[in-house]
Amino acid sequence: MDLDRLWPLFGLRLITPRLELRPLRDEDLPGLVDAALSGVHDPARMPFGTPWTDAEPATLARSLAQYHWKLRAGLTRDSWGVSFTVLHEGTPIGVQELHARRFAARKTVESGSWLSLAHQGLGLGTEMRSALLLFAFDHLGAEWAESSAAAWNEPSLRVSARLGYLVNGVTRAQTRADEVVDEVRVRLKRTDFARPSWSLTADGVEAAIGLLRE
Repeated sequence: MDLDRLWPLFGLRLITPRLELRPLRDEDLPGLVDAALSGVHDPARMPFGTPWTDAEPATLARSLAQYHWKLRAGLTRDSWGVSFTVLHEGTPIGVQELHARRFAARKTVESGSWLSLAHQGLGLGTEMRSALLLFAFDHLGAEWAESSAAAWNEPSLRVSARLGYLVNGVTRAQTRADEVVDEVRVRLKRTDFARPSWSLTADGVEAAIGLLRE
């Protein structure tokens, strides 16, 4: 039995004009560590609720692997998180995550992501989130998508606005021991999604969604 049959998510591929998204495999980890260590954001400002990019290189590499293994091990049909490796020209450049809690009842997904600095400002963040939303709405049957970003993180909030998300409240979040910021929550209804002009190619969907949807 090969890995794609043992863990059907490994057979899933989401293909856009410039990117491929696939559920993270262990062989993706070295490339993702390199992408993260090359820089993800201005070190002076922390965009993540958990300041994982502040860690020393060896600690960052280990914790990144442990986090993604934990997501995989904790997957159930009631509550799950899937990390997609984002590849550009075959090279890992970031991660796009998809999460759900009580999906059968709530029909709601949440997303988060990171992208290496060298690949920011090119529209790839919008493209990778669009791929995720097309998969969630058209294949999983989601009705709502939610996300959030620090109030100062205008690039992330612009991506959300471009795709049709509306602001759904503001809360306070601690990103570092000495740093508390306003966090803007956003929410998107399936029928309000500003769909891209291109079509998503999704391979291995039927087997994969058997793990994610009742």
